[in-house]
Amino acid sequence: MAKKDFFDEEDSNRIQAEYNSLVNNLLRCNKPGDIELIEKAFKIANEAHWNMRRKSGEPYIIHPIAVAKIVNQEIGLGARSIATSLLHDVVEDTDYTLDDVRRDFNPRIATLIDGLTKISGTYNKQASSSMQAENFRKMLLTLSDDMRVILIKIADRLHNMRTLDSMAEHKKMKIAGETIFLYAPLAQRLGLFSIKSELEDLSFKFRQPQIYEEIASKLKLSEKKYYALINKFSLPIIEKLTSAGYKFDINGRPKSIFSIWKKMQSKNVPFEEIYDVLAVRIVFDPIPEVAEKTQCWNIYSIITDTYLPKPDRLRDWISRPKPNGYEALHLTLMGPEGKWVEVQIRSRRMDEIAERGYAAHWKYKGDTSQETELDKWIKKIRVMLENPLEDPIEFLDEFKMNLFSSEIMVFTPLGTLVSLPKGASALDFAYEIHSEIGNRAIGAKINYKLLPLNTTLMSGDQVEIITSDIAKPEREWLSYVRTARAKEAIKDALRTETVNRIRKGMEILESKLNELGVSPNAEILKKLLVAYDVPNKDELYSGIELGIINLDNLKKIIRKSESKSIIKYWDLKFIGGKKEVRDSEQAPQKIDTKKPFLLREDVRSAEQSYEIADCCKPIPGDDVTGYRSPEGTIIIHKPTCPLAIRLSSNEGNRIVTVKWAIHKLVSFIARISITGIDRIGLVNDITNIISYELKVNMTNINVSVNNGIFEGTIDLYVHHTKDLNNLILKISNIKGIESIKRVEDFSE
Repeated sequence: MAKKDFFDEEDSNRIQAEYNSLVNNLLRCNKPGDIELIEKAFKIANEAHWNMRRKSGEPYIIHPIAVAKIVNQEIGLGARSIATSLLHDVVEDTDYTLDDVRRDFNPRIATLIDGLTKISGTYNKQASSSMQAENFRKMLLTLSDDMRVILIKIADRLHNMRTLDSMAEHKKMKIAGETIFLYAPLAQRLGLFSIKSELEDLSFKFRQPQIYEEIASKLKLSEKKYYALINKFSLPIIEKLTSAGYKFDINGRPKSIFSIWKKMQSKNVPFEEIYDVLAVRIVFDPIPEVAEKTQCWNIYSIITDTYLPKPDRLRDWISRPKPNGYEALHLTLMGPEGKWVEVQIRSRRMDEIAERGYAAHWKYKGDTSQETELDKWIKKIRVMLENPLEDPIEFLDEFKMNLFSSEIMVFTPLGTLVSLPKGASALDFAYEIHSEIGNRAIGAKINYKLLPLNTTLMSGDQVEIITSDIAKPEREWLSYVRTARAKEAIKDALRTETVNRIRKGMEILESKLNELGVSPNAEILKKLLVAYDVPNKDELYSGIELGIINLDNLKKIIRKSESKSIIKYWDLKFIGGKKEVRDSEQAPQKIDTKKPFLLREDVRSAEQSYEIADCCKPIPGDDVTGYRSPEGTIIIHKPTCPLAIRLSSNEGNRIVTVKWAIHKLVSFIARISITGIDRIGLVNDITNIISYELKVNMTNINVSVNNGIFEGTIDLYVHHTKDLNNLILKISNIKGIESIKRVEDFSE
């Protein structure tokens, strides 16, 4: 349907109906002036966006209204946040300015809108390596005084993901990649569990549509069976909890599609072998006189009298809540028909914090001065934001790393509990205690045993740091640590040391030149840079201070022919001590992003060259996405490849929609994994099918047998996933083969 150039009565009625739906279902908007503020924001936004349409063709104002609904009804924020949501795009997309916002509303709303507005102006590639990363850092700067801008941005992203179908394919990949890389983990960290799950599912739907539809259809086919099983499982629990005097809600649902797929990948099993697809949630109204924690364990005791629990699947997040404030007891029980069922036990307060996250966290925090894990995390992010020199992509990677969902708890020698990301080292622990302890660390006693600083810690470890006054941070320490706090402290120490080294090196050089009766100047420095083959003055001074650069022949160097030295210096560009020829004429070819780039048979005759990524090794028939490198080559990745997701988030403008053309000449390497019961001739049967029956070339076979169980991997060259699937089907029919599957990620 062609887009209209003006709003007709139908559009106007729809806009009014959507706005009425917002104001008729408001939560937490009972203060005087709240409704008037929302009404004023809507009128200004509606007028500013008048006759603007989204890619889908609907009036643009529908989007801000939808974001305001999510902010209020799904996150639980109040009138100012609703007004900000309604106005969040006016400064970026219309003539309405921040000064207008300050005039018509107040500075706080203007600050929030500024945080939500993308950086404008010409993008300077030399000044920053990623505009997306810069915009994200700008938004996060508001963490210093107001978390609401992050919550509104998450709501904005959720509605964009719900309506992503109308976007071009390469834009879908960019937005979906950015969502799974940053926004879903951020929603989880802020306690927005239901929004996090929906963002993950929607991102997965657009990045891996075939797999998404396959799991969704299997869930739908089993839906009636699942709900019948949940009802059968719940009835005895309902009876026992009711007779015990509890008021509660109990509901059941299958897990999210993305979480099922993640479990399939981590366990290397098909959908049918995921044992805990079902989840039941018990939300109870606590008895005022009894502690909520005690009541959770009472309910645990009641339901484990009916069903046997799986011992290794108990998760206690009431004794020690998650860093995002989440509290609950999780257990897995053996239900009817031999099916495992996950059960979550929460109080009404715990449930609201789990569903609405940060907003509910503050609602229940009240006047207490106790610092929560979420407060500590926000402090860490503020520390990261205080370093303006850091490259935005490096900042983004460290921020992503700090959205860890898995944490460990370790103890100081005096028994104080310290929370760290999973995989953290003893050096991370040292910097978590104090930066000076980290800078002076030389070793650690972990559970009373002396171990190196790069030792990975485990939950429950007791750690004591050994320090020395002569110790100082080394560059290799950056590879030991995971936390932003530790990395930043090490970088600061190294920067300080470098500055001191440069200053001392400069003093040494000036002293030597003074002995020769020469004053330092630009011409002399040029000669020295060329003579010692260093790229800049800082490297020269550092080398002098470290003794790497010997100044014994200084007199000879400064008396060399000026013309020869200057020509040598200016004719060549020095990078890291190596000569590099400038070649600015070779600019990457432009690609038409409106249609898919075809991956043709003959790369040399194609308009644009492409390469298959070594990290994920896609083959024809796989879902793929393209990344256009700065050199112009298109790198082909699988959409689920971690590097591809990172590139989509950091450099989404370089993501290209790609499509396989027919491949019959070129072969691609793939790996299959086989297990089974060993017997004489089994390997021969497998290789006969591969080599003689299917005419497929093998490049590597790795086989081992242990206690009669055969395990092996085979690397082979195939033209298409159809060929690989046909081969897998043929081998699976061999007697003794228990399982055969493609290995998705492998290195040659």
